[in-house]
Amino acid sequence: MLNNKRVRLIFSTFAVAGLVTACGSTPNTTSTNPVPADRFDLSHWKITLPMDANGDGKIDEIDVQEIQTYSHPDYFYLDDNGGMVFTAPNKAITTSNSSNTRSELRQQLRGGNFRIGTKHPKNNFVLAAHTASSIFGSIGGKMEASLKVDHVAVRAGNPDKNPAYSVVIGQIHAGKDTTLLGNTRDLFGWGNEPIKIYYKKWPDHDTGSVFWTYERNLAKDDPNRTDIAYPVWGYTWENPADPGANGIELGEEFSYVINVHENIMHLEFTAEGKETVTYSIDLTNNVDAYGNVDPLDNKFGYTLDWHYFKAGAYNQCSTKNAPGSWYTACPGIGDWAVDKANGDYTQVTFSNLVLSPSTAP
Repeated sequence: MLNNKRVRLIFSTFAVAGLVTACGSTPNTTSTNPVPADRFDLSHWKITLPMDANGDGKIDEIDVQEIQTYSHPDYFYLDDNGGMVFTAPNKAITTSNSSNTRSELRQQLRGGNFRIGTKHPKNNFVLAAHTASSIFGSIGGKMEASLKVDHVAVRAGNPDKNPAYSVVIGQIHAGKDTTLLGNTRDLFGWGNEPIKIYYKKWPDHDTGSVFWTYERNLAKDDPNRTDIAYPVWGYTWENPADPGANGIELGEEFSYVINVHENIMHLEFTAEGKETVTYSIDLTNNVDAYGNVDPLDNKFGYTLDWHYFKAGAYNQCSTKNAPGSWYTACPGIGDWAVDKANGDYTQVTFSNLVLSPSTAP
């Protein structure tokens, strides 16, 4: 583990190098029409979009350099109020490890330096307890966002499955890293998520729920590898009750902060007229966010994993119909105009998105 002097040095270098800056940078003057990078600092983000524009059979990714002048009229653009809009239909091309579509940013600590690979240590962050923390892009980090969910898919073939009618609006993803698998006493590198922030609204409810989940850091085929849900406003995903005044309406703005400082993930959720909700969880052990030992989790948590932030619209309404709990069999034909008219999509608009070094609580 690094000493405090080393940690301060890394943070100082991190800040001087300009690897993370705030939203509201100097407007982009190279684009004819306004694009998200004109309003938001996207100098350390790439985006995955639910399409294959070049016909290579792979989902499209727009990297740091191209995103500075990029927008898409359906899936990624600025609205009339300067909000950054992310849209994902139920039916479209997906990443190889998911049946869910996404219009979602992925943190790139490297910025536009392509000599550093996406999975390279300098492009990702780790916890202070990581035994090789000094070689990574940063120790921890912070993501702050303000947003509104405009729409979630309104139909599902399997409505009783947890992900129906929901969207992930922010997350930390641990790297899928085969070099870590089997080389440590308690395995790492499975590509799990220490946090995903959800919004879920049933079609007949006036408001939806905001909650977050922690995934036990276990092998993919371990039956105990599951997401533990924690409520923010309303209920968690398995509760079909109407949250009423305790919930968040479509189009109602709220904010979250994910602050991973040293080994602790600190969370804060705020919305006008709502009680501020906070959580803290140590990511290096198996103590949950309520302070209880979870005997089913990896006892070293995410200690040796590397991580990156994601933000946008990760549609949880999969069109796949299968026995697994994730497969909601949501309608969608892959024609955007038809799917949009039928409500078979999700849309999220961010008014603020900022990356920065972590801060002591």
